[in-house]
Amino acid sequence: MGSELLKIPPFASSKTLIIVVHKPSFRFSSIIHYCGNSLSACFRQTHFKFPPKPISPSVYGGGFFHPKWRLKSGVENSEGEWGAILLPVQFGILREKGTKTQFCFSRPFLACQAKSAESEVDGSHSFRMVASSLLAAEKEEAKAVLTLFLRKQGLSNAVAARTIKKSDHFIAHLISRLHSVHKSRYLVGRELTTLEIRDALVPYLETLLEEHGDILVEVVENFPNPPGKERPAPISPTDASLSSKKLKAIARVSELGTNGKLPAHVLYLLDLGMDLNQIKVMTRKFPAFAYYSLEGKVKPVVELLLELGVPRSDIPSIIYKRPQLCGISLSENLKPTMIYLESLGVDKNQWAKVIYRFPALLTYSRQKVKTSVDYLCELGLSAENIGKVLTRCPHIISYSVDDNLRPTAEYFRSMGVDVGVLLHRSPQTFGLSIEANLKPVTDFFFERGYDVGEVGTMVSRYGALYTFSLTENLIPKWDYFLTMDYPKSELVKFPQYFGYSLEERIKPRCAIVKESGAKLLLNQVLSLSNSEFEKALKRKLAKMSSVNVS
Repeated sequence: MGSELLKIPPFASSKTLIIVVHKPSFRFSSIIHYCGNSLSACFRQTHFKFPPKPISPSVYGGGFFHPKWRLKSGVENSEGEWGAILLPVQFGILREKGTKTQFCFSRPFLACQAKSAESEVDGSHSFRMVASSLLAAEKEEAKAVLTLFLRKQGLSNAVAARTIKKSDHFIAHLISRLHSVHKSRYLVGRELTTLEIRDALVPYLETLLEEHGDILVEVVENFPNPPGKERPAPISPTDASLSSKKLKAIARVSELGTNGKLPAHVLYLLDLGMDLNQIKVMTRKFPAFAYYSLEGKVKPVVELLLELGVPRSDIPSIIYKRPQLCGISLSENLKPTMIYLESLGVDKNQWAKVIYRFPALLTYSRQKVKTSVDYLCELGLSAENIGKVLTRCPHIISYSVDDNLRPTAEYFRSMGVDVGVLLHRSPQTFGLSIEANLKPVTDFFFERGYDVGEVGTMVSRYGALYTFSLTENLIPKWDYFLTMDYPKSELVKFPQYFGYSLEERIKPRCAIVKESGAKLLLNQVLSLSNSEFEKALKRKLAKMSSVNVS
């Protein structure tokens, strides 16, 4: 094709869409064909214009706003507001007249801008800007995740803090990855929880650690430039042997054989859509993969995944996350484990989703799975609900019963919470640290006048409450709640308030209600769809009118 649609940046507004294409021979009809009928109406009313010169795209967002481009509404932002909305490299290029990022690409890129009127037809696509406050919050979350990750690698608090201060470009890169993983959440104005942000970023950081080892800090601080030459470090005989095994394994999957070709199982994965660099990184993490046979190991697992309904495009990601799957016997391990889990209530029609969410599930021993399941039974979950939990949140099997599940259950039980119900509704809460996550949130509500019973009721009604950031979510939303003229008890009735975007949902809805002069319950203001919200408001106003007349 003459063009390639790359992506819509996560910060694109409903008025502005940035499309990046590889070649100057770009045809807009290709976009219409690529996107399908669902976007055709949107693009028919689209006006395109190119910047005066080709520009290099930033890896930190996937597109650019030209300094002279303005939103259709004509709103002008201050430099400070642009600083909050744009990532550092984008700000330097767009607001400070920088010309090029530090990443170079072998092929020319062009950027075009599309101004598109919002469709009034239900189900049409809506491209929205990420609020500056949300972007700032995500930056802080990313910093916290990176800090904790560095400390787990043995860095002191002081060294980790210094590294974070030098890592603005890398933090921006993490935010870009976060937006890529969770695009759909931004379209509906829902904020990511702390746990979702951590789950999106930690696996990537682990991959970088595997790839760069002891120079990870240099990689982070110098991103996107490669770090300087590594300093040789003393290597123990054990480390030397391990390093030698990894190097041999990587060479085996990346070098041509006597027949002039790569190994058969490598060619097979390349055909599935995995690139050679991914295979090398995967082999470095799990060297045994280099010696797997295509017919005896890799292909049977791939065929099983296809039979279970896993899309072909998802298979490279699954194998990359858990190459150990290919080393497990289908007849003696994989299939018996699946049958066992199905007997516990795992929906066999959902295996494709379960495996994609957590490929490691099928690699755990029967005893490990049984230990976790037995404890879920002990908490009072029925067989049916255990199956639902394992289907929806399979990584709960990875939580240690003694280190995670039991202490967390005891903590919430002390607050009067039915832990079985909580685990069924929000199993991810049981993966949080009591000291770092749970206690600070509990103290937050205690300090604002809620008693232990009320906090227990709130978490029982909304288990995800404890997964939100204290400083970037709970505190600002509490501060705004104080301006809404509701009693504190309203949050006990509707703690889901903290799950809605302050800028995208809470403030706009509350402004409409305030302007109307009506008074709605908090759950009516936030939880209803746009059409149902309008109906509820009209009914309330009509009722108020009839009372005034009588």
